[in-house]
Amino acid sequence: MSSLPPAIFLMGPTAAGKTDLALELARVLPCDLISVDSALVYRGMDIGTAKPDKAVLAEFPHALIDILDPTQSYSAADFRADALAAMAQSTARGRIPLLVGGTMLYYKALLEGLADMPSADPLVRAELESRAAVEGWEALHRELAEVDPESAARIHPNDPQRLVRALEVYRVSGLSMSEHRRRQQAGNPDSDTLGSGQLPYTVAQLAIAPVERQILHSRIAQRFHAMLEQGFIEEVEALRERSDLHAGLPSIRAVGYRQVWEYLDGGLSRAEMTERGIIATRQLAKRQFTWLRGWGDLQWLDSLACDNLSRALKYLASVSILE
Repeated sequence: MSSLPPAIFLMGPTAAGKTDLALELARVLPCDLISVDSALVYRGMDIGTAKPDKAVLAEFPHALIDILDPTQSYSAADFRADALAAMAQSTARGRIPLLVGGTMLYYKALLEGLADMPSADPLVRAELESRAAVEGWEALHRELAEVDPESAARIHPNDPQRLVRALEVYRVSGLSMSEHRRRQQAGNPDSDTLGSGQLPYTVAQLAIAPVERQILHSRIAQRFHAMLEQGFIEEVEALRERSDLHAGLPSIRAVGYRQVWEYLDGGLSRAEMTERGIIATRQLAKRQFTWLRGWGDLQWLDSLACDNLSRALKYLASVSILE
């Protein structure tokens, strides 16, 4: 058995049932839950993020939920530092960190580390976001293709957060993100593309999703309609009342929030907002599946199976996570 302490990753696309299974595991195992979600970090963004409700969080506290104001940015490097601290605290208590969520870049950063990159520059970011508001994100993507074609090939024009970060790195340092990674690898030939800093844990990796993609699409649509019934529009209205929030912030660009904000701006009808919100969520799920298809050492579970807890426990025992 490995001398490294155990940890569990529970991954999957949005609306697949990750939280429900995590709670089942936490009821029978000495686990501490740690959220791996780029939207759940924000306070006041509850309905549209499908955040566990207050009763659930009271019974099953999750680290890295409600840790930031929506005005703040949160990077993969920030997540890695926070997650490592939360995992260390869990391990020190003799418990098992159970990381649950669907932000796959965060998992990759945690597993493999991150290349050294320049720190964020608020002025550069503000200038880039202002340009995007006038010229569109396609214009920024074209600029990135000129200075860093490798990153441009990886980053979709509709992924503003990564697009801004790649341009920011170039403007601040004069070197592309791709060049930073090449130089780090040259200095450490054994490192992977994200750099050194392997995770000091024995990790069991679970993924949950419906076998049929159409079932997931149906669940996504049902959940979005349920969010609207629960007051999602009113939640975004409350955010809009704040003078320090705007549509260019990473928090407000989150799936669902962006579409409801545009609806409240008068740019979409309610029907258009609903359709685009569902489509954007499906696209998010597709990106998550793309990550997961290339992921190694995954134990897949079917969202609709009735024995996922027993299957998960059997798998955890087989990889020596459970003694």
